[in-house]
Amino acid sequence: MNSSKSKFWFILLTMALIITACGGSDASETTNDTVANESAAANTTVASETATKSLSGEILIDGSSTVFPITQAVAEEFTILYPEVNISVGVSGTGGGFKKFCPGEIMIADASRAIKDSEAELCKENGVNYLEVQVGIDALSVVVSTSNTWATCLTVDELTLIWTADSSVTNWNQVRDSFPDAALDLYGPGTDSGTFDFFNEEVTGEAGSRSDYTASEDDNVLVNGVSGSEGGLGYFGLAYYEENKDKLNAVQVDAGDGCQSPEAAFEGNYFLARPLFIYIAESAKDLPEVKAFVDFYFEAIDAIVPAVGYVPMLEEQKSESLNAWLEFSK
Repeated sequence: MNSSKSKFWFILLTMALIITACGGSDASETTNDTVANESAAANTTVASETATKSLSGEILIDGSSTVFPITQAVAEEFTILYPEVNISVGVSGTGGGFKKFCPGEIMIADASRAIKDSEAELCKENGVNYLEVQVGIDALSVVVSTSNTWATCLTVDELTLIWTADSSVTNWNQVRDSFPDAALDLYGPGTDSGTFDFFNEEVTGEAGSRSDYTASEDDNVLVNGVSGSEGGLGYFGLAYYEENKDKLNAVQVDAGDGCQSPEAAFEGNYFLARPLFIYIAESAKDLPEVKAFVDFYFEAIDAIVPAVGYVPMLEEQKSESLNAWLEFSK
């Protein structure tokens, strides 16, 4: 989230507090209300100063590029309230994040898939206990350039044909006879990405993914690559498509129930929808700055998750995640 969006959320929160404080007053109570509001403002200032003085330190976070926009936005809002807390949010992919999390190098890992058995074993070997909590839902987006006027919907079988490890497809007319004679230019996340794992689990299966494509853990690199190539095809999280609708088209996916766009995930019926997680190290949960940050994360996600282009959890899912955190952080 950029600084203007961060200021927007802070101003919105401030306005809500002011409206609540002023509700129910009338003209005859103006003087009393003014005094009361000034007193409340003074108390708020004192409380804020106390909070900022009592919270400092550093929070180290790394992992999924998909979860990054959520965590980064939460971090920006949190540091408005607690400017003495320094929060670093890295983007090394889900697998890259676990490579730092399990040896204890970071406190929180962003993940667009559940932890693998091998990663959990690494955490165990290093004595790193953790809590997994879901924070949102993503709809993985298959995208082409806006100059591509033919690939409006692809079946899962066609995606498999394109992406499977032994694929020899290099031209769009090899995917479907009615498609033009145009070179297929592929872009996707690297092997450390949870997005890579999820896509291949759903699309290519045990055959695995082809490797002759432009890979990057930075989704902005993929956006620029696909948008600059008429024959480009790629995939990444919904938020990056939402931010770049002016230069990308989302390809609908037909998994047997007709063509569906990634926005269908908001209704809970999109083939490539998946949960998004954060992992919190037990060794960090009692640090005041980390506890306050995760508490704030749950307060903020209802507004931030849809604002950055993802799908909010159902109320039951959010309650389950919050209750797990409250129990873990006792």
